[in-house]
Amino acid sequence: MKGILGRKLGMTQVFTIEGTLVPVTVIEVQPNVVLQKKTIEKDGYAALQLGYEDVKEQRSNKPAIGHAKKANTAPKKYIREIKADELMDCEVGAEIKADIFAAGDIVDVTGTSKGHGYTGTIARYNAHRGPETHGGSKNVRHIGSLATTGRNNGRIEKNTPMPGQDGGFTVTNQNLTVVKVDAEEGYILVKGNVPGPRKGLVMVKTTVKPVKKTAVDELISYEGVDVKAELEKVSEAINEELAKEAAEKAELEAAKKKAASAARKGN
Repeated sequence: MKGILGRKLGMTQVFTIEGTLVPVTVIEVQPNVVLQKKTIEKDGYAALQLGYEDVKEQRSNKPAIGHAKKANTAPKKYIREIKADELMDCEVGAEIKADIFAAGDIVDVTGTSKGHGYTGTIARYNAHRGPETHGGSKNVRHIGSLATTGRNNGRIEKNTPMPGQDGGFTVTNQNLTVVKVDAEEGYILVKGNVPGPRKGLVMVKTTVKPVKKTAVDELISYEGVDVKAELEKVSEAINEELAKEAAEKAELEAAKKKAASAARKGN
């Protein structure tokens, strides 16, 4: 298993050379620094402690500054542990970049879901509303009966759908396919959606599912292409097509008028 920290930037779409549209999430991945290396002999398990995003020393504290100096780096805003057995050859202070993944890798992405505050059962669990007509029931958006009387002495069972905090939980989307990786620009394109808001911290890891890799189609590349010139070509092609359709329509209308005129003269 291997993993890296990044930020969700949002969603966009890319195209394969066959013309297929692929919806992707853009994850910004700046180099992660190995702050600490956990070993089985010393700690009882193997893992890497990764740091992401520098923090000014005046905004940090002495323990965090001292911990970062052991890795010869600045204090980090986010520190997470990843049980990355494939990266255990990395030493403290090493940088891990986006190129540890490649197009076709299957990954699990973990993030904090969007928070929606304190909500009722209708918004939280898609519950039904009560009747609003024929005098009303005074129970339009209320939770309704909990079925406790005479059943369990008024005790509310655990996991009963009730109002409460909606969102803001740790969520993992599994079996997502890496479409493209660019270590120089520092981003990973993942097919589908990942949890969390824009600029939210996410953790990209090798999937726990049996299939770790799949085939992906080649994407259209715009490197070395003048986008403005290509757009002008597309615009010209569209205008030519519209002009052709207008000419055909005008010709058809003229033929109809000619036929109608001939019919009138014949009568």
